[in-house]
Amino acid sequence: MHSPTRRTAVGIIGGTGVYDPRWLEGAREETVTTPFGAVTLTAGRMGEQVVYFLNRHGPGHAVPPHRVNYRANLWALRAAGVTRVIATAAVGAVNRAMTPGSLVLCDSFLDFTHGRVPTFFEGQAADPALPDRFRQVVHTDMTEPYCPDLRARLAAAGRSTGAPVVEAGTYVATEGPRFESRAEIAAFARLGGDVVGMTGVPEVVLARELGMCYATVALVTNYAAGISPAPLTHAEVLEVMARHQERLRAVLGQVLPEAGLERRCACATTDPGWEEDPA
Repeated sequence: MHSPTRRTAVGIIGGTGVYDPRWLEGAREETVTTPFGAVTLTAGRMGEQVVYFLNRHGPGHAVPPHRVNYRANLWALRAAGVTRVIATAAVGAVNRAMTPGSLVLCDSFLDFTHGRVPTFFEGQAADPALPDRFRQVVHTDMTEPYCPDLRARLAAAGRSTGAPVVEAGTYVATEGPRFESRAEIAAFARLGGDVVGMTGVPEVVLARELGMCYATVALVTNYAAGISPAPLTHAEVLEVMARHQERLRAVLGQVLPEAGLERRCACATTDPGWEEDPA
C-alpha cells in the first residue's frame, strides 16, 4: 500500500504591510501558550500543506520592532509543529543596485541590535519554566543562517512568476524604531550590507536554535538614508508594500504547497531534542 508523503507545518511571519492571512484556506485563529507569553497564530492550508501565519507586529501594527516578543513567536510556531519558516520584511536598500520593488533572499546578516534577548540558551540564568536542555550554554553556528533549500525554492518561484528576485544579500539589523542616520548607512555599506531592517535579528537566530529552517523575503520599499533623495516615512513603506502584495503572494503561493515536504538541508541539526519532548 502506498503511504502518504509526510508533511510538517510551515510558518509565515508577516512583517510590515503583510497583515492579512485570508489567502489561506479555512483560516482560523489559535492561541499558543509559551514560557514567554501567549501568541495568536492563524492556521490554515494551501492545498495539502498546513500553514501557520503570525503577524509579527500584532493587530494594527501596535508592537514596535524593539518590543516584538521574538522568543514567544518562534516558540509558538515550533510548538504548533512548524519546522520551516518564511519571514517577510520591509527593508531599505543600502546597496543601490537593489532597487525599490525588488525581493531580496537574504543569505547573511550584520547585527546592530541591542537590548534584545538574542537566545533561548541563557545557561543557569534561563527561565525556570524552560526545559533543562535550554539551561545550558550553546554557541550556535551562523555560517549559513538562512536555509539554502528554502532560498532555492523561493528563487525558483521568483523566476517562474517574473518577480524581480535578488538571490543573495546581507541584511543589516538595527534596533529601531527610528530610521538610520546617513553615517550609519554609509558605514553599513562599507561593511558589505545590502538591505537594512529592524526585525531580522534575533528572529533568524532563534529559529536556528530550535532547528527550524528559516528564510527571509525582504521587499525593498525605499533607498536608505543618504541614498534616498527625500526623508524616510513609515507611510512610504506601507504604500510600497501594498503595491507589491500580489507579487509577494505569487512567490509564496508557489513555494508553500511543497515547503513542508522532506527537508534537504542541515538546519535541523541544531534542534535541541524538540521532537522527543516539546514541552
